[in-house]
Amino acid sequence: MIDNIETFFAQYQPKPLYVTKEYAVLIPIIEVDGIPHLLYEVRSQHISQPGDTSFPGGRVEPNETVKEAAIRETVEELQIPIESIHVIGEMDYIVQNNRVIHSVLAEIKGIDLLDIIWNEEVEEIYTVPIQYFIDNEPDHYTVLGMMKYPPDFPYDRIPNGKQYNFGKPKSTIPFYNLSDHYLWGFTASLTERLIHLIKENKLFANKKE
Repeated sequence: MIDNIETFFAQYQPKPLYVTKEYAVLIPIIEVDGIPHLLYEVRSQHISQPGDTSFPGGRVEPNETVKEAAIRETVEELQIPIESIHVIGEMDYIVQNNRVIHSVLAEIKGIDLLDIIWNEEVEEIYTVPIQYFIDNEPDHYTVLGMMKYPPDFPYDRIPNGKQYNFGKPKSTIPFYNLSDHYLWGFTASLTERLIHLIKENKLFANKKE
């Protein structure tokens, strides 16, 4: 029995518990006048979180890899040829409640920004120079959540019952200061993480140096 368990776990791939939904976004880098920018979408009024800034992306379908999902969603939303998407690699991902949001970094090549005609899920697109994010950190705001328990919650099965110190969930939300668009939440978090990796590993020449 122990031998079977050892054999199984020798090749087992750990995964987060209770995750029932997986999403993938593409973080697109595109050159504008020879300068690398990050490309963002503004979500249309016909889908959830209208007016928010997001990266192209969506649900990972059964039997689909994270990379495949990110590319498929980008091709659908920006209506660009798949050949123009040069995948650089996967970046870090976000785990919240029962979902995982994966991120794939890619360069959009061989297509001009002005030639992109997006679909009905997108209200508009815009870009921000990577240099802007290197020079400007986001503001951070801490939010405390409230835990709500059902009336039949079995307090009698835990030490101190209702007096148990459950703690309160806490999250930090970044906000970037853009004059004409909203950039916050998950999209800002992934942006901040990318810029942190770029700066930490000196992957981008800072003009101020």
